[in-house]
Amino acid sequence: MSDALLQPYLFFNGRCEEALAFYGEALGAQTEMLMRYSDNPEPPPPGMVPAGFENKVMHCSFRIGQSVIMASDGCEEGARFDGFSLSLSLTGQDEARRVFALLGEGGQVRMPLTKTFWSPCFGMLTDRFGIGWMISAA
Repeated sequence: MSDALLQPYLFFNGRCEEALAFYGEALGAQTEMLMRYSDNPEPPPPGMVPAGFENKVMHCSFRIGQSVIMASDGCEEGARFDGFSLSLSLTGQDEARRVFALLGEGGQVRMPLTKTFWSPCFGMLTDRFGIGWMISAA
């Protein structure tokens, strides 16, 4: 499996474009590809896509630094992001503080930024979309 590539795939329950804009502003995320349900060359099975989702995001990929994350609006209600966090390592404490504050807007701080034995500046939060983040400075 040395050639395997593992990428997170996030389902935003109808808020994918909002999340892309938010991460673009907060993290400089760049959308690399975006396909709407209405762009699908093959119609989905009846009842699979909720009514009103025709212009929602069926699939997209975006880049944060060297990492690519895939995402969608999904086809189900009640997106939950339990059991994992995205870990973001930044080059300095000022950048870690800036990003932590931006990601925390409308979210919830789980551990304020503080010095730890592995980082001069580490903290954890859940953003407004329910995504857990662990922010650290090198």
